[in-house]
Amino acid sequence: MHVVDSGWTFNGDYDRPTFSPSVLVTGGHHAKEWKAGDSCWCTFNEKHPGLTTFVCSRCHSFVKAGQIEFLADSTHALAGKTVPLESLGE
Repeated sequence: MHVVDSGWTFNGDYDRPTFSPSVLVTGGHHAKEWKAGDSCWCTFNEKHPGLTTFVCSRCHSFVKAGQIEFLADSTHALAGKTVPLESLGE
């Protein structure tokens, strides 16, 4: 789950929401603040196998009409796929 704030627009439709612009969440060496030579989750996990489940990642998506369109530059298994937005319940 990712959170969007006032920097995004919302179409007001709670059943088929659309947010704009795209949502980009990064961690580790994919984060724009990361500098070459800095440690990241990849290097930490290499030195300490099994200690954490954190990974360096990039999740880039559009939410349109209740569908999440994961862009190809994402680093996870859903990259390039579109899936329904799951309900958070009532």
